[in-house]
Amino acid sequence: MSNALTWHQGGCHCKAVRFKVALPSRIEVEDCDCSVCFMSQNAHIIVPASRFRLLSGEDKLSTYTFNTHKAQHLFCSVCGIKSFYIPRSNPDGFAVTWRCLDDPHAFEHVAIHPFNGVNWEQHAGSLAHKSTDD
Repeated sequence: MSNALTWHQGGCHCKAVRFKVALPSRIEVEDCDCSVCFMSQNAHIIVPASRFRLLSGEDKLSTYTFNTHKAQHLFCSVCGIKSFYIPRSNPDGFAVTWRCLDDPHAFEHVAIHPFNGVNWEQHAGSLAHKSTDD
């Protein structure tokens, strides 16, 4: 098993927003139950900013914030899909929506972890390490 990172592309439904992200062959997906993630069925992979590149569509992104206004929920203004966002727990990184990768099943292993976003304040610290470069 290798810890080498491979670039994977993804984006929104209409393909106006495209990105690439460097991921290992074994990934951890956070299945958050906070109000916005639960309603949109958003399961995401948190990565350091150094491993994320927006390829196109910056002009198509709209931002939604709520509560503390720290999380930057970025949606395609054409199709409405949130393919990535800047999480409140990791403002120095990105949370990439797993299902928005071009091939979400291209990994050796995908571990889906339930995350208690309803009680965010008590659990956010468990995510802090995910946006640091290893």
